Amino acid sequence: MFSTLATVVRAACTVALGAALLGPVAGAAQAQPGAPVLGGGSGIVIDDAFECTLTTVGFDGAGRLVGITAGHCGDPGAQVYAEADRGAGAVGRFVHSDPRLDYAVILFEPGRVTPVNRVGNVTIAGIGGPAAFPMIVCKEGRTTGNTCGISWGDVFATNIETWSQMCVVEGDSGAPVVVGNQLVGMVNAYLAFACYGPEVGTNMTTIMDDLNGRNSIGSGFRPI
Repeated sequence: MFSTLATVVRAACTVALGAALLGPVAGAAQAQPGAPVLGGGSGIVIDDAFECTLTTVGFDGAGRLVGITAGHCGDPGAQVYAEADRGAGAVGRFVHSDPRLDYAVILFEPGRVTPVNRVGNVTIAGIGGPAAFPMIVCKEGRTTGNTCGISWGDVFATNIETWSQMCVVEGDSGAPVVVGNQLVGMVNAYLAFACYGPEVGTNMTTIMDDLNGRNSIGSGFRPI
């Protein structure tokens, strides 16, 4: 049994759970003063109903600031808020959600976000190929923070997903999976038991190939 990892927002618990946000980089100069800081590993709230984690933030081929997260976190049109600064209002919206590969594209409003390439203990410097056994992968999630584990690779030879032994629970959906500073995948689900069952996630190369083939918002994406 697979369990996807978006979590329902609870009215009494609407603040971030302590992930450190560091290092504004290219693109931040256009942000309005006080704009929420967001990067791969930041918590986001969708339509005041669900909490997920951003995979990465960057610019597409047309120079638009966009983000990527898990597809089951929202449908096109869903509003996105920074979990750490809900009072800042909506900072973007979902413009594409792919149910087969389980990834989504968020278009951020100009000036509403200060993008960063480091959140907590994860820095994203580029996009790498899928992790193979026995590589060690790490992730930064809004619920469980930074956890690492062995990669089991593409267990069923799907050319789409990679399994790993990282701790993930609800709210970690979309969390960036890295090898060193290379983004290799996202967190999408776990098998059987939270934090104990294997984590399953879509490979970033698969997402990039699909996204670039659409020739729409997000095509030509590059992390900041």
